Amino acid sequence: MAKVRVSTLAKEFGMTSKELMGHLAEMKIPAKSASSALEDAYVAMVRKQLAPVIEARAQEVEAAKQAEEEAAAAEEAARAAEAERERIAAEKAREEERRQFAAAQAAEEAARAEAEAKKKAEQERLAREKEEAAREAQRRAVPASDSGSRFRSLLDQIAAQETVLKEKKDAENKAKAERSSERGNRRGNNDRRGGRRNDRNAADSNSERNASESRPHSHRTNASNNIAAGMDFPNPDKQGKGKKRKGGHNNEEDHYSRMAREAEEYSREKVLEEARAAVEEASRESTGRRKKRKEKREREAAKAQEERKIEEALAQGVNPEELDAIKVSQGVTVQELAEALDVPANDIIKRLFLLGTPLTMTQSMSDDLVELVADDLGRQIKIITPEEENTFSFYDDPADLKPRAPVVTVMGHVDHGKTSLLDAIRHTGVAAGEAGGITQAIGASQVMINGRKITFIDTPGHATFTAMRARGAKVTDIVILIVAADDGVMPQTIESINHAKAAGVPIVVAVNKIDKPGANPDRVRQELTEYGIIPEEWGGQNMFVNISAKQKIGIDDLLETVLLQADVLELKANPDTFASGNVLEAKLDKGRGSVATVLVTRGTLHVGDTLVAGLTYGRVRAMLDPKGHAVTEAGPSDAVEILGLQSVPNAGDEFRVFEDEREARALADERSLKARIEEQSRVKHVTLENLFETIADAEVKELNLIIKADVQGSIEALQDSLDKMDQSEVRINTIHSAVGAINETDVVLADASNAIIIGFGVRPDGKARSAAEREGVEIRCYDVIYKCLEELDAARIGMLKPTEVEVSTGSATVLDTFKVPKVGIAAGVRVEEGEIAATDSVRLVRDGIVVFNGKIASMRHYKDEAKSLKSGSEGGIGLENFQDIKPGDTIEGYRIDQVARTE
Repeated sequence: MAKVRVSTLAKEFGMTSKELMGHLAEMKIPAKSASSALEDAYVAMVRKQLAPVIEARAQEVEAAKQAEEEAAAAEEAARAAEAERERIAAEKAREEERRQFAAAQAAEEAARAEAEAKKKAEQERLAREKEEAAREAQRRAVPASDSGSRFRSLLDQIAAQETVLKEKKDAENKAKAERSSERGNRRGNNDRRGGRRNDRNAADSNSERNASESRPHSHRTNASNNIAAGMDFPNPDKQGKGKKRKGGHNNEEDHYSRMAREAEEYSREKVLEEARAAVEEASRESTGRRKKRKEKREREAAKAQEERKIEEALAQGVNPEELDAIKVSQGVTVQELAEALDVPANDIIKRLFLLGTPLTMTQSMSDDLVELVADDLGRQIKIITPEEENTFSFYDDPADLKPRAPVVTVMGHVDHGKTSLLDAIRHTGVAAGEAGGITQAIGASQVMINGRKITFIDTPGHATFTAMRARGAKVTDIVILIVAADDGVMPQTIESINHAKAAGVPIVVAVNKIDKPGANPDRVRQELTEYGIIPEEWGGQNMFVNISAKQKIGIDDLLETVLLQADVLELKANPDTFASGNVLEAKLDKGRGSVATVLVTRGTLHVGDTLVAGLTYGRVRAMLDPKGHAVTEAGPSDAVEILGLQSVPNAGDEFRVFEDEREARALADERSLKARIEEQSRVKHVTLENLFETIADAEVKELNLIIKADVQGSIEALQDSLDKMDQSEVRINTIHSAVGAINETDVVLADASNAIIIGFGVRPDGKARSAAEREGVEIRCYDVIYKCLEELDAARIGMLKPTEVEVSTGSATVLDTFKVPKVGIAAGVRVEEGEIAATDSVRLVRDGIVVFNGKIASMRHYKDEAKSLKSGSEGGIGLENFQDIKPGDTIEGYRIDQVARTE
């Protein structure tokens, strides 16, 4: 059976390596660290002696699990009851809303009916007025004379005549059948009489037409007289005259009807003309007032808009004078600046030439040049930095702001109890799940305290996670600085204080481990005063709470203190707008794709929203709360895990929801393009200034790495630690880093670039493992960053050039010289000390001055070839390419040994 490491055995027993090391010390089993391997006999003995402890721990875990399940069940029941209450309240609200809607609709119907009645009455009034105006116009149109009086009664006469004609026609229809038999007998007589009648009618018509043409102004009087005559009934005894009068009566009837219609049309046109004139006059009078009122409204709207812009600028920390400034990106080209200023590019090129900096259309301009050109053109300009380009600015009306939950970050030194504190608050046992008992990533969680929600962010404490602590302070409202009472202020404690102060976040100090022997909370308070953290009881502004996360002492006081601080801050946000916030962590999950943990700071994030986060975008396919439950929306101060992004964003990136997916894609593509251009611009080109430096760098060895991690924050921390290593002789190159498991593509890249694959919190898949064995690529996987850094540092040291050490082997005195064939002058020597070998290097020293430094050409002991001459022996030594040897010279032998570097 293979040996078992202490850490592996500790995981098997469900305890930390530190606890197991304590038990091993009690059993007097030798083990230096958690990575020490134990023999099989020791393992068996440990299993046997710790069996009761393990069993008791298992029972505790089972009891804790059962208690947790009961608590979860109780919480679920409470949640269900709360949901039922909310449903009932919502139903009541909907019912009340329906009732109000019905009442509003009834009121609207009544108002509409009243308006219709008013409108109808108005129309009737207008019709009466119009009719009266028509009658008045008709009255004024005819002179007040005898014929005029007859004309005014013309319509009445026509109506009476029509009645008479109708009665007569009815009588004729009745008599038609009686006269039909007599009509044949009288046909001849009727034809003769009809001819004479037609002649007389034609003559009468011609005379009337001639009279009418000769006297056009008297036709009204004649017409009136004719109508009066025409109204007499024909004499039955004088049939011819009766028929003649009847025909004249019909012509007169048509003539007067036409005159009545003309009079009516004339009256109508005159009334309409007067009405149009009145409307036009009223319109001319009101147009000036309307125009003035419109101009006044436009001035007031422009003034309100200007005031609103100033308020938004002040709320965003922007100088109001820069609101109208033209915004350009840093490193803008000549062409882009010309388009932004709306001037020809040649004008800018001319000004640059006069400034002594000739540039082409596609060359970038420095910030100073951009400002000089803008001032020369009399334009105000603002240069946007890359950080500002990736930052979203918002303005919310104070009326839209509503209270939100505080976001609290727990910060402090490693192993001071940050995760244990959150464990005590959440009762979830988080600390046991961390590798090595160290928090490796930002963990966000939410708890309900006295009916109020608090969002907690746990940041790592060890030195390699500086960026993650800074990111935690950036997105938080309150910082809980946890300091161990038995340990005091440590390096990461100071760093956490600096991050919180830089972010302008209030600090609540939790003095932990007060139950341990040697705990001294007052000493902690005294030490923190040196860094500007002064307790309230000492006249400062920081609240201190003594706690014990392990014993759950003072936890309630700490939470009340946090809520009190939140009340002082009056935290508010607008929940009724598009969501925005920060990415806390991001990773690539094999089954779910790109997964990002985000903190919503404004608005409400919904499933289906399209958002941009850093250089990537996507549509939210699903959201999970800190407990892994699927949710459909997340409001301000909520931390959720979202799925659906196209790629993995960087931790710390801001995100924002867009209404149009095309707009989001365009922004993400633009940012990605700028990032690629900036990356390409970082390539160093050889110049005369760095030529010799580049040549010297050819002697520098390189250690190429491919880093794959579970979250983006771990990559940042590992890269930051590697950058801090001494790379003067061994350069550590990270040729590729990404979130996700180690795959076959990584192995191919490592083989091509002679790199080592480092996996942090991830493992290689089957194809990657097979490819690595086939290509001889080394894959190292770690869970704790300390172990990874130690082995990488050892690899770096192993690549250092060994140190050359000179070792003295012996010395000899030249007694005499003699000639040796093929060698020349040789020295007869006696070895005074040590042993000089034929392979050693030698120095010839004369009067304390080195006159030769080189190799031995030949060595003899008397006449035989010798490999070495020991102390007290005599022999001959010939030097390579050197003949100037004299008696009394000293020959010193030495060799150069290469010693491996330790640093």
